[in-house]
Amino acid sequence: MDTKFTLTSKYKYISGALILIGVAAFVYGFITNPGRSWANLLLNNYYFLSLAIGASFFIGIQYITQSGWSTMFKRVPEAMTSYIPFAAVFMLLIFFGMQALYHWSDPGAAAHDELIAHKSPYLNVPFFFIRIVLFFGLWILMSRFLRKLSLKEDLEGGLRYFEKSEYYYKVYIFILAITFSLATFDWIMSIDVHWYSTLFALKDFVAAFFHAAAIITLIILLLNDRGYFKDLNKSHLLDFSRYIFMLCIIWGYFWFAEFMLIWYANIPEETMYIAQRWEDGWIYLFYGNIFINWFIPFLFLMSRDIDRSKLGLKIISIILIFGYWIDLYIQIFPGTVGEFSIGFIEIGAFLGFGGLFALLTGIALSRAALIPKNHPYLEESLYHHA
Repeated sequence: MDTKFTLTSKYKYISGALILIGVAAFVYGFITNPGRSWANLLLNNYYFLSLAIGASFFIGIQYITQSGWSTMFKRVPEAMTSYIPFAAVFMLLIFFGMQALYHWSDPGAAAHDELIAHKSPYLNVPFFFIRIVLFFGLWILMSRFLRKLSLKEDLEGGLRYFEKSEYYYKVYIFILAITFSLATFDWIMSIDVHWYSTLFALKDFVAAFFHAAAIITLIILLLNDRGYFKDLNKSHLLDFSRYIFMLCIIWGYFWFAEFMLIWYANIPEETMYIAQRWEDGWIYLFYGNIFINWFIPFLFLMSRDIDRSKLGLKIISIILIFGYWIDLYIQIFPGTVGEFSIGFIEIGAFLGFGGLFALLTGIALSRAALIPKNHPYLEESLYHHA
């Protein structure tokens, strides 16, 4: 049985090289185009934070539903949550770029805009950062506490820590439902301060869960290629593909529901958001978003052969990595940068954050047994057949 993941020098060098590319991209960006660089910082930090939050939600669902099939792999989503404290630091740095990202943060904005003045008791800079500290404080506290319970279960066995984990994941998911929804309002929706959508938070929460499931699947398959998770079988692959398939449908439903309601109601305050994204180069990403994140996984994962294929799931997961970036790019850049632009800053920033996320996840994986040996459902996972 696999007991330890070894973090190789090659892994560290590649991650470090990616981080250096990211640093170079931001240095170049802040010299040549600060506003675009702040937008990239927000986009990429939110991207990888969402994967970490989605991964913690994935574990919580497994505990609450007492799912046995995924037990063998729980260390992977646990490791992904190690990015959350670093995301807090990057989010606090946004203080220095507030006016490049959020029109409402301009001290004189409320004086000349009735709507911003109406929202100012909530949308003001001090309260904005108080909420950031509160959100991250709760996420870090809960994710670390649950990680400790998981590691103690490895040492002592029995049902005590499993039952505590199940209880506290119920608490954590309730906290996430409120705090992550408010965070999406703050960090993403308030970019377009005159626009609103009652489905926005739920759509973005589903997106985080959806793409985290794809990344979890990809990491497990890559580890399996290197000799880990030797008991991975076609039934496990089927369950991972079911998650991706199910979540792509839910995400597609909310995407269409939001668009359809805005289009049908035809209220100027709502349609301006869509109209801006139907202009120039944005329109290709607007439709590319639904094509990549819904149509491709929906079409191909209906195949009995692909949803049990390691190669097929790898390809779908890699496609969804880019799909999620497009989803967030189309949400953030029109209201901040205002023009369609993908160049060294965007590519380098993504690679840099990706390298940091990979390094932190790898370090966390190497610090605990890869297989949770005393989990009560481990045998069910090892010999899982659907």
